[in-house]
Amino acid sequence: MYIKKILLAIVVIGLIVAAFFANFVYKAMLKPNTAFNNESAYIYVPTGASYQDVRAQLEPLLDDIDSFDDLAERKEYTKYVKPGRFEIKKGMTNNDIINSIRSKNLPIKVSFNNQSTLEKLAGRVSKEIEADSIALLNAMKDTAFLSENNFKEATALGMYLPNSYEFFWNTSAEAFRARMLKEYKRFWTDSKIKKANAIGLSQDQVIALASIVYEESKQASEQPRIAGVYMNRIRIGMPLQADPTLKFAAYQLPKYKNTVIKRVLNVHKDIDSPYNTYKNRGLPPGLIAMPDISAINAVLNYEKHKYLYFAADAKRFGFHKFAKTLAQHNVNAREYQRYLSSQGINK
Repeated sequence: MYIKKILLAIVVIGLIVAAFFANFVYKAMLKPNTAFNNESAYIYVPTGASYQDVRAQLEPLLDDIDSFDDLAERKEYTKYVKPGRFEIKKGMTNNDIINSIRSKNLPIKVSFNNQSTLEKLAGRVSKEIEADSIALLNAMKDTAFLSENNFKEATALGMYLPNSYEFFWNTSAEAFRARMLKEYKRFWTDSKIKKANAIGLSQDQVIALASIVYEESKQASEQPRIAGVYMNRIRIGMPLQADPTLKFAAYQLPKYKNTVIKRVLNVHKDIDSPYNTYKNRGLPPGLIAMPDISAINAVLNYEKHKYLYFAADAKRFGFHKFAKTLAQHNVNAREYQRYLSSQGINK
């Protein structure tokens, strides 16, 4: 009888333990444990983050943070936190969440264009990935990297081709730079390099000219014609006389800081700068803005014609009138200048 009581007690205790274990398993592993209404929430785990850093982000997203702690400890997640961007889906269990933040680092899409300087590019990219703008800018301007890859600070922006790219959020500044160099080399196929050589331009010069073409016109349909005008000027030794280069040169001066030049004037043509293509023949030492891919291709495949001049078309905003002679160009230019004056645009 005594032995039966002992066995019965053991069975009861076993059932109680099993019940507690089952309850733990249910609460810790099988019970949904999210407290938000959206379909998904995201956490961003910085490089070097501790479990407490992760916990602080998770706590407002979960119904029961204590049960999550218990399972995280048992699965040793607390010892092996991984950086990245992770998705928590509505209705996930603690086990689902741990599996997600342990191994499912989600990529993000980083897009950029129209960044006129490395500083602005660094600021734009830093909004999307973990690396801050200072780290990015230092990586972009690193003299050893630039020298090793045949860039100068004046041409470095040309390495960053505008597009949309996938990165992990915890990408470092150096890893971002390395990926952009890889994309740059991928863009410059043997075919493109042969085209650049055939027109007598280096890759840096192609991009420098493309930046001028792009600042002249965002219309992809007429960019090859504008590129053809500049190639004709280069061929005969005529100065490029590109108004966007005057704006670029002006913006480097304190006098024009925080201003917008809407109308290029004769005073701008007197600015002493290597980017002043009215004073200096040939291409400037670097690009004046980040050109679109269409503008780069427009230079490589420029339209062959006899035009030497173009002026903005007052009747077709964004387009231009082209001329073979200075006399005809002056007619076109005066028409546009009258339009600017009629709109009160004097500087």
